[in-house]
Amino acid sequence: MSDDLHDHDRGLAHDLALVENRLRDRRRLLGLLATGGVVAGVAGAAAAQSRGGRMPGRQAPTTTGTTTTTTTTGTTSSACVADPTETNGPYPADGTNSVNGTISNVLATSGIVRSDIRSSFGISTNTAAGVPLVLTIKLVNTNASCAVLAGYAIYIWHCTREGAYSLYSSGIQNENYLRGVQVTDSSGQVTFTTVFPGCYSGRYPHIHFEVFPSLAVATGKSNAVLTSQFAMPRDVASAVYSGATGYSASVANLAKVTTSSDGVFGDNTAAQIAAMTPTLAGSVANGFTGSVVVGVAR
Repeated sequence: MSDDLHDHDRGLAHDLALVENRLRDRRRLLGLLATGGVVAGVAGAAAAQSRGGRMPGRQAPTTTGTTTTTTTTGTTSSACVADPTETNGPYPADGTNSVNGTISNVLATSGIVRSDIRSSFGISTNTAAGVPLVLTIKLVNTNASCAVLAGYAIYIWHCTREGAYSLYSSGIQNENYLRGVQVTDSSGQVTFTTVFPGCYSGRYPHIHFEVFPSLAVATGKSNAVLTSQFAMPRDVASAVYSGATGYSASVANLAKVTTSSDGVFGDNTAAQIAAMTPTLAGSVANGFTGSVVVGVAR
């Protein structure tokens, strides 16, 4: 017989031995899998594939509330909602209307750029009373995977605890408190210190805001890329109105309105209302802090 034989020519005994060797190799591999020797490699490869091929060391997605955020090399992406455009209302002081025959535009006044907006600036230094509220606003681009928008100017304004507006309402026309502008930092954030707004008849409690592409053009509403409003969390509003001095009229007013029945918020989707409602924590005695994300399509 020739020595130059192929495996399939060596007979049944040889074939059985070959099968036994392969079964032994298979059992050894299964043993490694059971002890985790191969599992780690397979799991690592699967995880890398599920991350779109990202290498170890990159931050994996983290979830906070209903927003999932992924951080990659200095760029933040998250599921965000474009805030709807809302009216600036009758008391904006943004150059679109007048008081006693004079155009009201606090944006053209020196001192409007500030973080703490509880006090007036200029001819008056009186302070608006109320439960303290520290609100951080984060601005993101809904057209660019929710990338942060740095260098934008945000103007906010709202009513007093009694439901009146500085520069407009009787008795406080010489005040300009509860109005201010801040410029978003490298994280797209600004922080305002103010007081929790009251609830006046016919409106759900809210804070107005306008977004400008830069501080240089934050001189009037015509330059704003978004005008909208924040809806205050109802549970916090109820606690403040029933537990703090000066908000007594707000108790009955809040009982008559919801975001659904409100003339401004009523036509928004549930997702939009959720995005427009700040997340707050704290107490009536010590004040509240919180945050909200504003989505702008840029």
